[in-house]
Amino acid sequence: MASASIDSSPLPTPSLRRRLHSLKSPANISPPSLPLSSSRCRTSLLIVCSSTSLNSKGTPASEEKKKIMREKYGLDPNDFISQPNQRSRRRGAEEGRGKTPEVSHRTTHKLLQVLSGKARRKKLLSPKGMDVRPMMEVVRGAAFDILQVAGGCPASLRSGRWLDLYSGTGSVGIEAMSRGCSEAHFVEMDPWVISEVLRPNLEWTGFLDVSVIHTLRVENFLERAEMSLGKVEPFDYISVTPPYTAVNYCTLMEQLAKCPLVGEDCFILVEYPLKTSMAESCGHLVKIADRRFGRTNLLIYGPSWALKKRKSDRLLLD
Repeated sequence: MASASIDSSPLPTPSLRRRLHSLKSPANISPPSLPLSSSRCRTSLLIVCSSTSLNSKGTPASEEKKKIMREKYGLDPNDFISQPNQRSRRRGAEEGRGKTPEVSHRTTHKLLQVLSGKARRKKLLSPKGMDVRPMMEVVRGAAFDILQVAGGCPASLRSGRWLDLYSGTGSVGIEAMSRGCSEAHFVEMDPWVISEVLRPNLEWTGFLDVSVIHTLRVENFLERAEMSLGKVEPFDYISVTPPYTAVNYCTLMEQLAKCPLVGEDCFILVEYPLKTSMAESCGHLVKIADRRFGRTNLLIYGPSWALKKRKSDRLLLD
């Protein structure tokens, strides 16, 4: 089919017009027809065009024109309301995964047990996975053996009050009460761990009535104690077993050293990772022991008389 073109040359002369008139188009060739009517073209142009101006109702004027045009041609405007793409909805759901884990998916198991004392061999709950990392039983057993010897009573702990920071399962504080401590305070910030792990462990071992649970961050707990202006009662034992990557040990121990919760004859038990520099003292307390268990280190601070006591007991054993 011959294609038509637009020529911008001057009008043809009379002789040229006669020659063009003598030419006849073949009978079997018909002129091209346009597939769309003029009214349909106008409709499509009105729908495509858009404007940023707003009408009195605060909606874009172009949207109002589209609605009027659709109603004019018998169309339901509700059929043209834009819906979110199925792929974008699926992508949004995938991006939201892992940000706020559902507590219903967290479960527990019984892998821990009390090592000695009144609640010996009682199983303790702990969360599955790495949400809470309890102190290994070999480390816990060694820590209490050192504390008992340093306190002058190898068979049990001296009666006193225990503060379990970053308590998690509560295995350290429960072990302390099983071996002779009169009461224990547990500081844990995770409500699920408290309701599903710590409190059931205290009920099962029979120490819930002599326990106090503090649901807040350890840093906030120590700050409140500092602002209490001496109104808090100091502790005889403090255990510090934080998640390794979640704390600055230097800052934490400095805050603990000036805290009024540390008693005159207090013992502080600290679990820390390798390649971590720890001070030789914590306030008025000196280093009693520093032992390594695989990738875990165990450090105990105490009063100077306890260090002399432990050295003398070691000489007698040798």
